[in-house]
Amino acid sequence: MTDKSEHPPVPEAFAALGVRPSILRALAEAEFTTPSEIQSLLIPKALAGGDFLGQARTGTGKTAAFAIPVLQRATRGLATQAIILVPTRELAVQVETEFKMLGQFTPIRSVAVYGGQKITAQMKFLRHGPEILVGTPGRVIDLLDRRIINFENIRFVILDEVDRMLDIGFRDDIRNILSRIKNTPFSGAAEGPPSDSSPTEDERHQTVFVSATISPEIEKLSRQYMREPVEKLIAHGADAKPTVEEVEQYYVSVEPWDKYRALRALMEQENPDLAIVFTRTKRAAEKVAKRLYADGIECREIHGNLAQNKRDRVMKNFRGGKFDVLVATDLASRGIDVADVSHIINYDIPEDPEVYVHRVGRTARMGAKGKAFTFVTKEQGGELTKVESLINMIVPQAQLAGFNPTPPPSDWTETKPGMATTSSAPVVSRFERAYGASGSVAASSDAASSAPAAAAPPRTLGSKIPINRRHKRRR
Repeated sequence: MTDKSEHPPVPEAFAALGVRPSILRALAEAEFTTPSEIQSLLIPKALAGGDFLGQARTGTGKTAAFAIPVLQRATRGLATQAIILVPTRELAVQVETEFKMLGQFTPIRSVAVYGGQKITAQMKFLRHGPEILVGTPGRVIDLLDRRIINFENIRFVILDEVDRMLDIGFRDDIRNILSRIKNTPFSGAAEGPPSDSSPTEDERHQTVFVSATISPEIEKLSRQYMREPVEKLIAHGADAKPTVEEVEQYYVSVEPWDKYRALRALMEQENPDLAIVFTRTKRAAEKVAKRLYADGIECREIHGNLAQNKRDRVMKNFRGGKFDVLVATDLASRGIDVADVSHIINYDIPEDPEVYVHRVGRTARMGAKGKAFTFVTKEQGGELTKVESLINMIVPQAQLAGFNPTPPPSDWTETKPGMATTSSAPVVSRFERAYGASGSVAASSDAASSAPAAAAPPRTLGSKIPINRRHKRRR
């Protein structure tokens, strides 16, 4: 007979990385036995100190890779020793939840702070002096300005999704926050070399930036905030291949006015267990979700205009399987960490190919299987080519059974929001897209998928689309 008080076996692979027993116990209870490659790389390095850039595909345990060293090295009773900055409210909640899980048998406390929730409620938790603060930049600045928190005790600075955090939208806020931290190499000036100050070892804080994608430009920016030598840790193993290599990917040739019909056809054909539909705009997300719901499909939308309590409720219900289709904008999607997403549908192809990688990374997490379909209009061939160049593979075309293109409606204009964008990519005829300029039949999708991306011509389209529906709303 098994003693119920008996602890699960110690995960020896984590113990070998130098992880303490209290955290090993939490890992064992969560049934984490083997570290991912980014965890194997980052945990021992971070435990030893120093500044790092960590890059690994979405869904491979980057949060635990930086959370475990912070929990292990933090000192009980010293408020705000660690600041973890994230781009979205959902990601703040997700990251702080993981800190709580991993630190449940330690005395270290954490709190998440973000906009959309009453600041007074967050101030109540902050009065207890939690050692770890996870937050969005805007709310952290607000708390600093109100002198609710300070950075006198800071020992750990972490930026999650650093590619998003250092883009134009967040860059000023990040400069504002990091310039307030004692002995940050970046002095707060607009640009320029790191500070010449030489703090003692006790005064130094550790800086770790992590993301699924780190472009050369973002790496250069990141190093302005870090102390040399900065080591870049890139997970190359099977659990860290570019996300898209583990996802079946297809594009669907569609006219902008046919997108919704194509979406319905695709869902009928694929019958997804759990799907996320990505749009570029909040308005498009609302419109698509409304039409799906009217057609009897259980779905909800999530975007920046939703009140925080509604966003929390939507995500809780999606994780709980209370509906099958989530329509999301990109910023809102950064906090979507749902293990069993089977399908990603890019209703609008992203302008930035790295956004494509983040979207597709919502499926096929931790070795699971997944599919991604991207709707591309004939004006958007250039966007598809940029994606293929980034992921170094050709995305084959999917045909949707029973779907046929229709002529544009009489009131159609190309500028309808959320439906089509203008691209400078040349428009290739449908005949050329299918058969090539010489008239010879194009390569099969199997052959195409193994070809180098550099060979891909600018894409345009205009073919067919598929689907079969199971997700009927219960009336």
